[in-house]
Amino acid sequence: MTETADRAPAACPAPDSAARGGSAMDDDDDMRPVYALLAGTLLAGLAACSSGTSVTSAAPVALHGPEPSPVPPRPAYVLTDTTGARYDFGARTRGHPTYVYFGYTHCPDECPTAMADLALVLRKVSPALRARTRVVFVTTDPARDTAPVLRRWLDQFSTSFVGLLGSPAEVGAAERASGVPVARPDGPIPTIAGHPDRHATEAGTAPHQHVGALGYAVAHSALIYAYDAANRLPVVYPGGVTPSEIAADLPILAHPAGSTK
Repeated sequence: MTETADRAPAACPAPDSAARGGSAMDDDDDMRPVYALLAGTLLAGLAACSSGTSVTSAAPVALHGPEPSPVPPRPAYVLTDTTGARYDFGARTRGHPTYVYFGYTHCPDECPTAMADLALVLRKVSPALRARTRVVFVTTDPARDTAPVLRRWLDQFSTSFVGLLGSPAEVGAAERASGVPVARPDGPIPTIAGHPDRHATEAGTAPHQHVGALGYAVAHSALIYAYDAANRLPVVYPGGVTPSEIAADLPILAHPAGSTK
């Protein structure tokens, strides 16, 4: 994939604009688990920019995204990776700076852009730091995202990215363990006439390809969750945070205050 320049920081677009999220998730019932986890810091951040709500922190912060308070721990859940092996998230990523995104391969905008951004983040840091860092993508569309589909899609961005899938119950359990609202099917994705696997590309969306007809959208979280080497969630990144800003925070995630890592 061709390296892309940093996206300029931007406010969320108007509610009818596309952003880094296949579908907005702004019902109070869906947001309540996240509010509880982040103690209100994110406000409506998980609704994706299509809710028209900006994301702010309650106080000035050292990192480039909202900082949950109190800081949640790294969650524990077990799913299946794209090789068919069981993947214990807590055990396999413990002690590593780790980025997690909950999304789906048919997503027209947020998901590919988030993955492209993280691929660029890793190209901006030292080889040693890159080797320590984990990127995990959890599909919120297990009905369509089979292991081959998920692997092919992730490889557009990096062959090092871990793809995780499971039954709807398993994925929902992982979302709840992470304080993420459980994803749900949404309306159809608008496509280009005669091309059911293609859609109009919104400004700022990373280049990508889909496997098969786009079909329905999935309402899902639109944040990148960034865990540090002390196994905490000190920061999350909504759309508009650039790869350079995320990369600037990575040494802090790798060497958090008080850590011996």
